[in-house]
Amino acid sequence: MYLADRSAPSPEATPSPEDKQTAPDGRRLRARAVGPAVLALGTVSLITDVSSEMVTAVLPLYLIAGLGLSPLGFGALDGLYNGVSALVQLTGGHLADRVRNHKLIAGIGYGLSALCKPLLLFAHSLGPISVILALERTGKGLRTAPRDAMISLSTPADAQGRAFGVHRAMDTTGALLGPLAAFLVLSVAVDGYDAVFGVSACVAVLGVVMLMLFVPSGGVEAPPRPAGDRGATARPDPVRLRDAAALLRLPRLRALALCAVLLGLTTVSDAFVYLLLQRRTGIGDQWFPLLPLGTAAVFLLLAVPAGSLADRIGRRTVFLTGHGLLLAGYGLLLWAPDWPPLPYLVLALHGMFYAATDGVLPAAVAATVPGRLRATGLAVVGTGQALARFGCSLAFGGAWSLWGTGPALAAAAAGLLCCAAVAGFVLRPEASGGAPADPPADAPVLPDPKPVRPPV
Repeated sequence: MYLADRSAPSPEATPSPEDKQTAPDGRRLRARAVGPAVLALGTVSLITDVSSEMVTAVLPLYLIAGLGLSPLGFGALDGLYNGVSALVQLTGGHLADRVRNHKLIAGIGYGLSALCKPLLLFAHSLGPISVILALERTGKGLRTAPRDAMISLSTPADAQGRAFGVHRAMDTTGALLGPLAAFLVLSVAVDGYDAVFGVSACVAVLGVVMLMLFVPSGGVEAPPRPAGDRGATARPDPVRLRDAAALLRLPRLRALALCAVLLGLTTVSDAFVYLLLQRRTGIGDQWFPLLPLGTAAVFLLLAVPAGSLADRIGRRTVFLTGHGLLLAGYGLLLWAPDWPPLPYLVLALHGMFYAATDGVLPAAVAATVPGRLRATGLAVVGTGQALARFGCSLAFGGAWSLWGTGPALAAAAAGLLCCAAVAGFVLRPEASGGAPADPPADAPVLPDPKPVRPPV
């Protein structure tokens, strides 16, 4: 089966006439521009990521150098930071589909994350910081699936990769500016960390205001009933939990969820990558907040081209290539000599990994899930991936404490190689005459058991 789904666009994502243009030979071509909803959501994500990445850029150094946290303790906290949002993603996705208002649930998530930023000013021990980070990640978990659902529902099916690439590029612009802002604040403020947390809170509030003012309400309407149907004015059936569970009966979605989990189990978190790079190359503490800039810059440059390439040649190829690039980055950290270009090469490979995977996976998921359950389907795969990365953070932190950095990273690299091979097999193209393909993305997951009488 293909990671890419090139089925016809679903009704809720069909382009309007003004979204098309005519080729010289008379053929109708879809315009390459993305819709205003994608741009508005990208702007909100850009602002929010400036706020989040300001905190993320200084957090590893603050916890380990400032509070004296051990690598194992940081691994547990980093796992909590990602694991909480994973568990909440299912709730956010299901609620968004159930109330048919994706913007409402996303707004609650953005608001909760913004509320937690100023609380960091009053937390100076591990316990309170853990609680605040868990609440902040709860907000992220609530907003992620509804936001991605709004992107997919406003985009034609054959342009999903490009739309997610545009959004991720704008999101990554915030990830690029956030560490830079943290670096500037640390360089001029007396109480550097508190100043970073305060500025981050103000920027987060601006993101919520932008969401409320400029993002159109997102949801999916029930399909129109045939003319003359007595139930034409009836309310559509609500989304139930068993509808969400039935999504895993789709073979393609099961394959995507399995591969996301396997690869997430061997994906070392960004914070550990930057700590490893600092120790490997001797980068000074004052330059540490700038390390994410390298990843973000490459991600920004390549997110849209990688998404467009995935739409053309297949998402499976691009997705697996991204993990191959990550494996190359691990190899450089392990075995490359100490030469000046090493930090730049590792950060470049790290950014290429994200460009080839971060938007491609939800684009592939969106092509397999019905519109009325789009947020739930995205949350199922996203939750599996994030929980796997939570486990990886715990395992890598423990391995670092017990074995040291080299053996721990070597084990992660060996695991990534094995899991990528399994993912390549699971997502392999079907031979002709193989199993039937999944139904189109707009088909119902649970078929109606009653026979349908043809119209007279």
